Amino acid sequence: MKETLSNVMEVGEQMLLCGAEVHRVEEGIKRMCLALGAVRTDVFIITSSMVVTVYNQKGEYFTQTRRVMSSGTDYEKLNRLNALCREISAGKIPAEEIKTKCREAVQVKHYPFALECVCYSVIAGAFTLFFGGTVTQMAVSLFAGAAVRFVILLCEKTVPSKMFSKFLSCATATLIAFIAVKLCIIGDVDKVVIGNIMSLIPGIGLTNALRDLFTGDSIAGILRSVEAVLTALAIAAGYFLIAVLGGFLI
Repeated sequence: MKETLSNVMEVGEQMLLCGAEVHRVEEGIKRMCLALGAVRTDVFIITSSMVVTVYNQKGEYFTQTRRVMSSGTDYEKLNRLNALCREISAGKIPAEEIKTKCREAVQVKHYPFALECVCYSVIAGAFTLFFGGTVTQMAVSLFAGAAVRFVILLCEKTVPSKMFSKFLSCATATLIAFIAVKLCIIGDVDKVVIGNIMSLIPGIGLTNALRDLFTGDSIAGILRSVEAVLTALAIAAGYFLIAVLGGFLI
């Protein structure tokens, strides 16, 4: 039962890392444990911690705790983990194969870095046009979007902090916009900055926070809401820093 609980918690941890709601992970762990022989399962999960206790038919109980250090958004991987959770709950996968199946589910072929830069550029340029920008402003946004993805990569390799990454990314996009104004390429920075900020706003994080609140997971919902607000403030701080310096230096 100890090994089984550890394997089940591995599945739940990977779901949290992919951006799953707390209620989904709690319900999945309960169903998997009951399908694997537990008579009762008590689960307490927040965005940064997991505590699970299972009881077997002999009256014995086992408790394990996991510290979840980070989280992101990967719905492709989450979809495979959800399918794995359903198969385990239906009794189609034995306990000894869970760890192997979980490892297979999280092994995702990452997109090439060049393709990610192109996607960031297209998103930034499209939003610039959507908010009324010119073709020239769109061209600057395309370059700034690629620079934003490069900065995010540098932060992932050096300082793995989501808020610092968003702060530095927004500052980079704003700096590029101010330099373009200085070189008389564009007339103002507004549309370029807005176009790049749209790819940094934590919309999914705020949505998951509201879903956690509505399903009764108040602590997890509040924590995610605070994280989304702090991320938004970091984005605003990145723009404000360069805007103030730009007013004096550029």
